[in-house]
Amino acid sequence: MRTSLDFPDALFKHLKTRAAQEGRTLRDLVIELVERGLTAREVVDPQKRFEARPLIIPNRGPLPLDLSKLTNADLYELINEEDDERTIKLLGRG
Repeated sequence: MRTSLDFPDALFKHLKTRAAQEGRTLRDLVIELVERGLTAREVVDPQKRFEARPLIIPNRGPLPLDLSKLTNADLYELINEEDDERTIKLLGRG
């Protein structure tokens, strides 16, 4: 079936360039992208698709340390200590 689509200039240039780079016709590329979009599982609001998703950090309760009494050097040492412990576990030496 034939139809006409009105693409924004920048999008059309992007599609045309990609089709050329892949050695395909514009028609084949657009059909593949539309089919892929229709079979996608997650429905994304087009206005929000480029927004960063917030990082989710699990809540493990309050820290057992009084952070107000620690210096930057103390915090740095704690961070490195945790990294070292993780590395030792990953290497199976712990």
